[in-house]
Amino acid sequence: MPDTPQPPAPFDVDAFLSQPLVARVATVNASGAPTVRPVWFLWEKGVLWWITGEYAVMARHLERDPRTAVVVDTCDLERQEFLQVIMRGEAEVVPFDPALSRRKLRRYLGDNESTWHPDFRYYADDARLVRFVPDRTVVKDLSKSPS
Repeated sequence: MPDTPQPPAPFDVDAFLSQPLVARVATVNASGAPTVRPVWFLWEKGVLWWITGEYAVMARHLERDPRTAVVVDTCDLERQEFLQVIMRGEAEVVPFDPALSRRKLRRYLGDNESTWHPDFRYYADDARLVRFVPDRTVVKDLSKSPS
């Protein structure tokens, strides 16, 4: 069955995902149940990246079952702005890339790495990255007009 064409996104998804927002990532645990974790991420050229390692159960989940769902959203009550990007696909754990990881962390912590907490300046020996390329993306603007 051919893919159904998606309607145009109601907002600029790349600009939205370039903000320092939190993604909620769902993976499948050993018993087959969904597990959700918040992550800081980097969105570059249609790929979502985040840091993991042997310390994180998520890496084990993905190595066993790469099926992943991700939600990035905002809830601005003052402006009544409610934006959502919901993605589904397969993620893979890949070797660590310090330059990519620094780009990700700069979005959240600023450009001056000397001010970062040491936990963010030095990476664990087992640090790795997760590479997620969505095969389905749903974009919603559920914002309300001012009354």
